[in-house]
Amino acid sequence: MIEHNFKKKFGQNFITDKNLLSAIANDAQIENCQVLEIGAGAGTLTQVLNDRAEFVHSYEIDLDLKEHLLSLKLNKTKFFFEDIMKLPLEKIESDFSHYKLVANLPYYITSPLIFKFIKSHKLDSMTIMVQKEVAQRLCAKEKSKDYGLLSIMTAFYGESNITRIVGKDNFYPKPKVDSAVVNIKIDRKYRDVDEDKFYDLVQNLFSMRRKTIRNNLAKNYKFLIAKLDEDLLSKRSEQLSLAQIIDIYKKM
Repeated sequence: MIEHNFKKKFGQNFITDKNLLSAIANDAQIENCQVLEIGAGAGTLTQVLNDRAEFVHSYEIDLDLKEHLLSLKLNKTKFFFEDIMKLPLEKIESDFSHYKLVANLPYYITSPLIFKFIKSHKLDSMTIMVQKEVAQRLCAKEKSKDYGLLSIMTAFYGESNITRIVGKDNFYPKPKVDSAVVNIKIDRKYRDVDEDKFYDLVQNLFSMRRKTIRNNLAKNYKFLIAKLDEDLLSKRSEQLSLAQIIDIYKKM
């Protein structure tokens, strides 16, 4: 492991296990593909991606890692030392025709990053390392305690699966919790649905988890209540499948 002053504000936990790095690349299925990596860190995963992909664009926010990463001299990788969350999607994607996103994500950036990229029509898949509890929320189904806005919007854009659980001992410095690798294959099967309007509806449906659908719609979607069955209105939103929420959207 390189000598580095690890910065808590960036949520830095580097992967050290070579077998795990190879397994993540296998999960991402990036052979001869264009790859966007977010969070190069020490470059250990970047090296594996570089060996398999058509080319890699890798973003790293910590300028202290610049000298080390450039010294790796990876022939198919271009490094960008910027905060990717502050850049417009058009700029990030300008050299891509279609790409796969691979990232080892700190907790604070997970949801914003997913929502930033998942709408892209150039994105084919995401393979992301996240905290285990976040992975469970991403892949949760209705009637489970982890089911909510993140689960539904992920399912709206594609199919998500936890490919492996990763113990905290696989990182340096060692985090407090275990992680998991999640693969999201983008399929865009709801092309006739306005993404922003659907997102707003789901936000309202889950504004108060323990309340009924009627109560959650009463503030901003009162007009919709009259179009829904009483049996449905008396349920809690966490009982609704994605298909049922799509049906509610279509009644708007």
